[in-house]
Amino acid sequence: MNKSKCFLPLIIISLLWAGMIAAISFLEAPVKFTAPSLTLQVGLDVGRHVFHAFNKVEIVFGTLLMITVLAGQMPKRIKLLSFLVAALLILECLWLLPVLDKRALAIISGNVPEGESPHVWYIIIDGLKLIALISLGVMGIKDVSKNNSSRTV
Repeated sequence: MNKSKCFLPLIIISLLWAGMIAAISFLEAPVKFTAPSLTLQVGLDVGRHVFHAFNKVEIVFGTLLMITVLAGQMPKRIKLLSFLVAALLILECLWLLPVLDKRALAIISGNVPEGESPHVWYIIIDGLKLIALISLGVMGIKDVSKNNSSRTV
């Protein structure tokens, strides 16, 4: 198989996933709370549903990314960055989303949750995933360009 063809799924998966993170986590979520007619409880309930659905999509993207990276002849830097993305996703799935969900449900029920909000961790983890996924896409594009230019010389 042509080595540049191995990078095409990596590029597509990583950049599409990055675009979804940017759109949902860094655009839709904060903008939603600027709507004057939206109560905090309704906004949190809608957000819970959006992020539960998005998390399922991210699991699919993470699985496809790992299959692509492990099945292809990828450089070590791409493998390491892919494992970082997978680790961040697992951290979100197993720890952060359940904690945020419990906190949102408490607020929706009219309770005041104790302690600091772990929401800043979601921003940090999604920011790291976004940077890593864009980096993976760019690395893939550079490797395809390098392979194509070395074939024409």
